Amino acid sequence: MNTATQTSANQQSSFMPMVIIGVLFFIFGFVTWLNGSLIPFLKIICELNEFQALFVTFAFYIAYTVMAFPMSFILNKTGYKNGMAIGLGIMVVGSLAFIPAAQSADYTLFLLALFVLGTGLTILQTASNPYVVKIGPERSAAMRISIMGLINKGAGVIVPMVFTALILADMGNVSEQSIAALSEAQRAETINELSNKLVMPYIYMAIALTALIGLVKFSSLPELDLEAGADDVEGKGSILNFPQVVLGAIALFAYVGVEVIAGDTIGLYGSGLGVENFASLTSYTMVFMVIGYIIGVTCIPRFITQQQALLGSAIAGSLCIVGIVFGSTADDSMAAVLWGWSGIATIPNSVTFVALMGLAHALVWPSIWPLALDGLGRFTSQGSALLIMGISGGALLPLIFGKVAHFAGDTQIAYLVGLPCYLFILFYAVKGHKMRKW
Repeated sequence: MNTATQTSANQQSSFMPMVIIGVLFFIFGFVTWLNGSLIPFLKIICELNEFQALFVTFAFYIAYTVMAFPMSFILNKTGYKNGMAIGLGIMVVGSLAFIPAAQSADYTLFLLALFVLGTGLTILQTASNPYVVKIGPERSAAMRISIMGLINKGAGVIVPMVFTALILADMGNVSEQSIAALSEAQRAETINELSNKLVMPYIYMAIALTALIGLVKFSSLPELDLEAGADDVEGKGSILNFPQVVLGAIALFAYVGVEVIAGDTIGLYGSGLGVENFASLTSYTMVFMVIGYIIGVTCIPRFITQQQALLGSAIAGSLCIVGIVFGSTADDSMAAVLWGWSGIATIPNSVTFVALMGLAHALVWPSIWPLALDGLGRFTSQGSALLIMGISGGALLPLIFGKVAHFAGDTQIAYLVGLPCYLFILFYAVKGHKMRKW
C-alpha cells in the first residue's frame, strides 16, 4: 500500500471515532458549563452567600480527584468503550437526582447530584482524552485537541442561553435584588416556582444521555491498546520521575481553576453589580473561548508553536486579572466597542475582562497535553491519568475565590486568586515543560 492510500485509509478509520468523541466532548461542555448558569439560581433558591454558592463547582470538580482511581479501575476491567457507556449511565443517575433536589430545594441534594454527574464525567474524560491523542497521527494531536475544545466550548455558549430561557420563561426579571423587594409570601412563592423550574432541563439531559449510551455501546469505536509500541524509559520507576508531566498537572490544576472561575463566577459577579442578563453571562466567556480555539485550530503549528501559544495565554490571562481588579464596574465602553454594534447586551468593563479570560486561556489545555506527555514512553497512560486529576483545580480554586469574596466583601478583588495561576502557567511555558529531571 502506497503512502497516500495508507494516509487516506487512516483518515477514514479515524473519522467516525472522532465524530463520536466529538459528541462526547459536546456533552462534557454541556454538563460542565451548565454550572455557571445554575449557581446564581441556587444562590437565590437556597439563600446562599458567595462562598456557599461556589460549593457547586467544588462538588462537581472534586469528583475528578476522589473518583479518578475507582473509575480507572472500571476502565481496566470493562475496556474504554464499555467504560464510556457506564460513565454516561452514571450521569443519567446524576441528572435524575436533580428532581428531588429541586422539589425540596435541598442544597445538599443538589451537591450530591452534581458529584454524581462529575463522577460520570471522570470516567468519560479519562477514556476519551487518550482517544483524541492516539486515534490519529501524533503530529496533529494538538489540532485534534483544539477541535474537541472548540466543540466543548461551543456547548458552553449554547447551554447558558437555553438554560436561562427554560428557567426564566414566564417569570420575568428574577434577581437577588428583585426578590428581596418582594413580600415574604411573594418571595416564598417565587423561590418555589424557580426551584421547580430546574427540573425539566435535567430531565431533558437524562433523556439525551440515555440515547448516547446506545450510540457509544453499539458504535464502531475501537478499543485502544495504549501500551502498544511504548518504549521503556531507562532509570524511571515512577510517573513522579517526570517533571514535565508533574508540573504539567499542576499547570492544568491552575488552568482549570481559572477557567471555572471565569465561566462560573461571571454570573455571580454580574448579579452583584445588577447586570440584567447575569444568568447568561457564562455565554460571553464561552464565546471568547471559542474564538481562542479557532485561533488554535488555524494557527498551531502553522504560525505559532504550542509553547508560544502557552506563553501568550499566560501573559494575556495575567493582564485580564489586572483589568478586572482595576476596571470600571459601571462603564461599558469596552463592550460597546467589541460587540455593542451587534445588538448584543453590553456589560461593564470589569465584567468584560472576566469574559476575556476565556480568550486568554483557551489554548492552555491543548498546549499542555502534548508538552506534558512528550517522552513518557510506557508511562503515557499514567501521565494521562495524572493530568486528568489536575481538573480538580476546578473544585478548589473557585472555592478559594468564594472565600476571598465573602471575607473581603468584594467579588472584584477576589479575582486576584487567578494571578498566581497564570504566573505558574507562564513558568511552565518558559521552563517547566523542558525539565526532564528534578
